[in-house]
Amino acid sequence: MCLAFSSPALAQEEAPDEFTVAGSAALVSDYRFRGVSQSDKEMAVQAGLSVTHASGFYAGTWASNLAGWGTFGGSNMELDLYGGYSTEVASGVTLDVGLTWYMYPGGADTTDFAEPYVKASGTLGPVKALVGVAYAPKQEALGNFSNTPESAGQKQDNLYLWTDLSGGVPSTPITLKAHLGYSNGNPGLGPNGTSVAPTGEYLDWMLGADLALGPVTLGVAYVDTDISKSDAAYLQPNFSSTKDGSSIAGSTVLFSLSAGF
Repeated sequence: MCLAFSSPALAQEEAPDEFTVAGSAALVSDYRFRGVSQSDKEMAVQAGLSVTHASGFYAGTWASNLAGWGTFGGSNMELDLYGGYSTEVASGVTLDVGLTWYMYPGGADTTDFAEPYVKASGTLGPVKALVGVAYAPKQEALGNFSNTPESAGQKQDNLYLWTDLSGGVPSTPITLKAHLGYSNGNPGLGPNGTSVAPTGEYLDWMLGADLALGPVTLGVAYVDTDISKSDAAYLQPNFSSTKDGSSIAGSTVLFSLSAGF
């Protein structure tokens, strides 16, 4: 964020920089995407970089290593490209419209998919709130796969609704946070043995806390879904840890170490 300073003796104000560059890096105990592990319940290294123009337009990229369910036909990496426009539409209320392109370098041919989104954020007293809608239109990467000629080239769509809440604990470097998401889309296994909404419809949620230590943030969070063992049974063996066979959508406590610049 760029700040402009003025002096009482000088009626001159510095113009803000036209572009703002921000980055982040994180080490997490498990990469959970909408409640489902994408790293086979193992650690992941993640990083991102974004560029924002003073007009409100922005673009960026984010990446993480993958394993197990998240390999999308053999990829060991997720690389997201995103861009959009953010603006204040009312006092304290920001509207953000954009698109994310999910890429899986080194994976099968039909892996990448696009997902437009709309987010609105603001404050409710001491609490920051965000609500979002992401809709991926029909694409082959989201299609349902079966061992029949009819399944080749099938396309499906996916809807994700979510809300995030966060608030600082007064006089401490601690921030409390919560998340609730709803997925509705392509049930079953996609063409690469995975799915954005593996059981077709489910909820995911998170409760956690962050501790800011200068530029470094330590995080802990409880993550879970309402995907039952019976709901996931027809997705086996894909939908389980390769180490012990446990569900990759079951409850877990995540730890993270992150830094921004």
